[in-house]
Amino acid sequence: MPGPEDIVLHHYDRSPFSQKVRELLGMKGLAWHSVQMPDRMPKPDLVPLTGGYRRAPVMQIGADVYCDSQVIMAEIERRHPEPATDIGPGWAVNLWADRLFFPPTVAIIFGSMGDRVDPGFVADREKLSGRPFDVAAMGRAVEPAKTQWRAFAGWIEQALNSTDFLAGERPGIADVAAHMNIWFLANTFPDLAEELLEGLPQVAKWRERLAGCGQGERNEITGSEALDLARKCEPAPCPVAHDPVSASGMDSGAEVVVMADDYGRDPIAGTLVAASPERIVIARDDGDLGAMQLHFPRAGFVLLPNGG
Repeated sequence: MPGPEDIVLHHYDRSPFSQKVRELLGMKGLAWHSVQMPDRMPKPDLVPLTGGYRRAPVMQIGADVYCDSQVIMAEIERRHPEPATDIGPGWAVNLWADRLFFPPTVAIIFGSMGDRVDPGFVADREKLSGRPFDVAAMGRAVEPAKTQWRAFAGWIEQALNSTDFLAGERPGIADVAAHMNIWFLANTFPDLAEELLEGLPQVAKWRERLAGCGQGERNEITGSEALDLARKCEPAPCPVAHDPVSASGMDSGAEVVVMADDYGRDPIAGTLVAASPERIVIARDDGDLGAMQLHFPRAGFVLLPNGG
């Protein structure tokens, strides 16, 4: 059973966004508890913790819940600052990897799978995104997507010409972010990844160095055990000061909703604890689990008055 300060990662092994976090845990040499979630709804051991947020990964530390890999990595860095990984342009690279590199990766993978994609997965992703998950259209886009993917991989190659990692001599957030899409394609279609990475020797060496960091010390637990942990714990003191500008003028204590600004826009209701340039923190009181504190990134998430 994990303790109140232990890292619990709710994820699934094929999740590329979860892979970023697993690699960061390896860079830090940390022990962590793994809760395997389904890759689609229903997620009965996750939604009670998050108030409805359902994307992977989610990190839990006691009664504090961190939604989205961006705020998860920021919190890991805050709690475990050595070795430092928040170096250089890590957060900008992370947003680029999520918003610009990921779409061609998705098109290549699912367009190449074609009618082998599980219809249940398609239906779930359509509900998550609010738009068609058109595998046939992705199939038509595979070749153009390959050229974009190759161009992005070429940027990584160029950046590595004079350094071992993207921010210098040590691995950091920029590396796990940039590696995410390469890992996702290589984990799904290794031969295709090898084709698109041909002639990029620095990327190949970089991938070997990242693999050497490992993924920390992983221990499997059940979703029920994670829920029991939340019941037994109280939220920690909020780690950020409230900034009214980051909260669009709303005060701490306001009733708010938080949602992603790209997809998976399920509104999560709660009481605003604090908003800063880095994150949004809200409080919820679940009838079963009790008091919870939810953390979201400020960049990429919308904060609105509840009912406004």
